[in-house]
Amino acid sequence: MKTSRANTDEQTQNVKAAAKAFDEYGDFIYTIICCKVKDKAQADDLFQDFFLSLVSNPLPSDNRNIKGYLYRAIINDIFDSVRRIERYQAQLHRYSEHSRRSSVEESPENGLIETEEMDKILSVIERRLQNSEARAVTLRYVRDYKIKDIASEMSINNTAAWRYISRGLKKMRFFLRIG
Repeated sequence: MKTSRANTDEQTQNVKAAAKAFDEYGDFIYTIICCKVKDKAQADDLFQDFFLSLVSNPLPSDNRNIKGYLYRAIINDIFDSVRRIERYQAQLHRYSEHSRRSSVEESPENGLIETEEMDKILSVIERRLQNSEARAVTLRYVRDYKIKDIASEMSINNTAAWRYISRGLKKMRFFLRIG
């Protein structure tokens, strides 16, 4: 029972220490996070997660450069968050690939039909769109390229890649009478 009580007292002290650090350096912490992360919702999540991080790993009492310590800890937490997101996205991608493969394996004729339909769609894209628009749309939605990869592949900037995709999709909707 004494161990449990000691753990509770230690946790309470850690929460108070983290709250004190946030009272004194909260604006600094939030500013650093916002400078490193452009999405406000993600910045807010990281700000809250950083408080919990300080509860788990309190500031060393003998630290003379608290802002430097906080900066390094914030950067490490951001890197950890990015890695978690990337692992999650990779896991989703592997799952979707596995699901796609298993549906084709279960009924090969469905895979053949999907392939034929995709070939027809690609044919329409190539006939109806300008070369740059067709290539951008194909790279984005068939090969699953990111915008920066499309821009690099086509030797254009990201804005131009978005523009080609947007125009191509607009024309495809018109041709297909979707919206």
